[in-house]
Amino acid sequence: MDRKSMEKKMRIFTVLVIGAFLVLIVRLAFLQLIEAEEYQTKARLNHQRLITITAPRGEIVDRNGIRVVGNKPVYTISVAYLGLKDTSKVVGRLAQLLVGEDIYEGWSAGRIKEDIDKKMQAQSLKLYEPVKVSVGVSYEAITRLEENRLDLPGVFIDIQPIRDYPLKDLLAQTVGFVREIDQRQLEKNKDNGYEPGDNFGQTGLESQYEYFLRGQDGGRVVEVDALGRPVRYLGVKSPVAGNKLVLTIDSRLQRVAQDALAQGAQMAKDLGYAKVPAGKSVTGAAVALDVQTGEVLAMASFPSYDPTIFTRTLSAEDYNEVSSQGALKNHAVEDVYIPGSTFKMVTSAALLEGKIITPLTKIFCTGFYKYKKDWKVHGEVDLRKALMYSCDVFFYHFGAIMGPDLMVKYAKEFGLGEKTGIDLPGEENGQIASPERKKEVWKSNAWESQWHEYDSMDMAIGQQDNKFTALQLANYIAMIANGGKAMQPYLVQKIVSPDGKVVQQFSPNMIREVNVSHETLEVIREGMHMVTLPPSGTASGVFAGASYQTAAKTGTAEVGDKAGNTNALFVAFAPFDKPKIAVSVVLGYGGKGSGISGPVARQILDEFFKEQK
Repeated sequence: MDRKSMEKKMRIFTVLVIGAFLVLIVRLAFLQLIEAEEYQTKARLNHQRLITITAPRGEIVDRNGIRVVGNKPVYTISVAYLGLKDTSKVVGRLAQLLVGEDIYEGWSAGRIKEDIDKKMQAQSLKLYEPVKVSVGVSYEAITRLEENRLDLPGVFIDIQPIRDYPLKDLLAQTVGFVREIDQRQLEKNKDNGYEPGDNFGQTGLESQYEYFLRGQDGGRVVEVDALGRPVRYLGVKSPVAGNKLVLTIDSRLQRVAQDALAQGAQMAKDLGYAKVPAGKSVTGAAVALDVQTGEVLAMASFPSYDPTIFTRTLSAEDYNEVSSQGALKNHAVEDVYIPGSTFKMVTSAALLEGKIITPLTKIFCTGFYKYKKDWKVHGEVDLRKALMYSCDVFFYHFGAIMGPDLMVKYAKEFGLGEKTGIDLPGEENGQIASPERKKEVWKSNAWESQWHEYDSMDMAIGQQDNKFTALQLANYIAMIANGGKAMQPYLVQKIVSPDGKVVQQFSPNMIREVNVSHETLEVIREGMHMVTLPPSGTASGVFAGASYQTAAKTGTAEVGDKAGNTNALFVAFAPFDKPKIAVSVVLGYGGKGSGISGPVARQILDEFFKEQK
């Protein structure tokens, strides 16, 4: 090789070497000057973890300050993906150490591992971000985990508040429950600062007032070693608790309502009234309202449950078991019932306001009207006595003359068949029978799609296609009691911040006045009062010996099944002369209104007036 060729190759080599060094220098400068902060952060994250400190949710207390829902601290376990190949082995070991925990009652290690894997996959295995996998583990389990710390890199132990229910099942369906936010809720609330693993109100007041009850989470920066074990704390931001809800509910009255409702359901079963079809169950509700303000004093739903079950890991099977019993449903607002004779005050208002009859119009009840049978012979009756005896013949006769339109009109006047606007999610509308509705339901049957005389007769006694919630029935009775004021029912008196300041105050809200004359309402009230009087009032036995005077109406509604089941209903207000409280009680498949639901209402009213002394 000649000298010139060697020099040429050396120059090329030199240029390449210089070029390589220039590239290295430029890249080094870029990393040091431009991306220095990013890589410093990554390096820091390799040995620092931000551990969220969950804020306590706001407490829920009754009108007297008695705590219905609070918080208690429990141990939690989180797992952070460290990019290790043996992460699955770590999770498997963790699962073995958690076998036998109450929160995993009856679970195998494999099932626990599957549950943890699912939670980590939902977080997409993001590096160094802890995923909460177990809440409420015992101190013994924590000790076992600490003893096996070398086998558990990336496993963190912390303490967080969870919901506590000192009164167990009291008001369970109304307050609702809290669970980890699901994907749908997360997407809907992504702009509100929610993250995977956060708690979220699922039902009841917990859902309705989620943004008030939710606190502001804090955080703790922790330095960890290569195995993810905490070495020292580098800083803390304290969490801020959520706001407190002060309810209109009286917890003592609520306890009596729930217990009495459960007793009524058991009595219906013991007496053979509840011939429950397969797949169905006895359900019911009791509602007590302040007739002047619309405040809900008690709202009981049967069957009930202890929300504590939602503070532990709950399998789909366990959830379905509770749900299938109907315990999770608030039957006071989410279920509708045929009202039976408790609808007769609507029919009475329609007859009087429509000038079909006067308060003194009389007929003679022989126990039959055309092709319809009454439950007994009542003799000569006017409107007041028709209510007192619950005389079907009276309402058959004049219902057939009147037709459906006026009954539809005055059912709407009393707010039946429409939501009350109570501060709860999931409230049902209910429905009012009408020719239009019948035509829609029976559109495939030319004869049945037409409105016939017997439809008016059935509607007049609260049958046909009328279906209302227990809350609607209580609210309708409150309107009769208070002279026609339609008050909006509500459950929360005020919202209070952690430092004691009132964030929001709720006051009585009169939606409208019922377009029914005071004279008509007075006649109806008198008829309802006669229902409670001996010897012939259908509720006279219910209130025997009561220290207060009442007005009431019984109801036994056919549900139309082959077993001949009936709903047991009872509505009342008291005292008769100066009404304070309205009550409705409904037991589906409960049998007789006076014998089953009446005693439930009596216990509620007894407790109310005992507290008034």
